[in-house]
Amino acid sequence: MRRAIRQRVGRRQLGTLEADLQGELRSLRHRLPHFAGAVVASVDGLLLAHDTHDTEPSGLAALTAAALGVAQRLADATGQGEFRESLVRGEHGYVATYAAGSVCVLTLLSYPDVNVGRLHLEGRRSAERIGALLDGALGPKEVE
Repeated sequence: MRRAIRQRVGRRQLGTLEADLQGELRSLRHRLPHFAGAVVASVDGLLLAHDTHDTEPSGLAALTAAALGVAQRLADATGQGEFRESLVRGEHGYVATYAAGSVCVLTLLSYPDVNVGRLHLEGRRSAERIGALLDGALGPKEVE
């Protein structure tokens, strides 16, 4: 995925894209109370950007891809259509994953006292912006 981005955009554009992704994650941290972290990953588990402190971002990106595969199959098998988002509630908080364009996902971590409605609102908005950034950089179809 990173190679595909490098091939499609120039070095200067790549730096701008990475800065824009990091900026969106920082902005999300400020907009969402009880935010614990985030990763932007390709659907095959490659880390593109992160804002995590207590979680290893590459491992989270890989786990996100694995969970995404199951969620996509579940949505398809039940006739619910294309994957949009998933939410996992654990004892110590939430893990929310959102489709971000055609080839990436945004995963958010939050503490248990988060307002789940606000989590979804901000997560969906950020995923839309991130998807637009990445799809715009890659063009209509991602290449290897």
